Amino acid sequence: MAVLDPVALDLPESAPSTWLLDAGHAGLDEVALRERARELASRCGAAFTSRSYRFPYALVACHSAAVGVDIERVEPLEPAFLASISTPEETRAQPTMPDPGYATSLWSSKEALAKALGDALAYDPRRLGSPIFWPQQRSGPWRALSLPVPGGHVAWLCWRAD
Repeated sequence: MAVLDPVALDLPESAPSTWLLDAGHAGLDEVALRERARELASRCGAAFTSRSYRFPYALVACHSAAVGVDIERVEPLEPAFLASISTPEETRAQPTMPDPGYATSLWSSKEALAKALGDALAYDPRRLGSPIFWPQQRSGPWRALSLPVPGGHVAWLCWRAD
């Protein structure tokens, strides 16, 4: 069986420890990717962890406070989807013809924030402001970063600063 070594992302010192796993590089299937990400999250020894999957990639973040991470493949999205996830302010700020990367990043940032807040399913994206619009990637005690991930994907990390 091939070994799936996580790659620590090069992030600011204040950011949570975050790893990218590439199952395609290791020749593993989606089940093995998820298993390896769960194992990494359980071994990191942090009070809070978050995982996200978009085969062939997974992200794992570990932190001493609340943390959320999300990775998505950039794909064309229906305009109705973008409208269904945008706050009124975000709708007004959107480009006339948003590209798929913008829409996917908007979604991914909200998903990472919702995970950091505790339960991604409990938050209506139309009422959850995207970290994309946070000045200096901060909102009160919360921080956010767009992550450096392979082309064709976007990823976000949100965390509560200690």
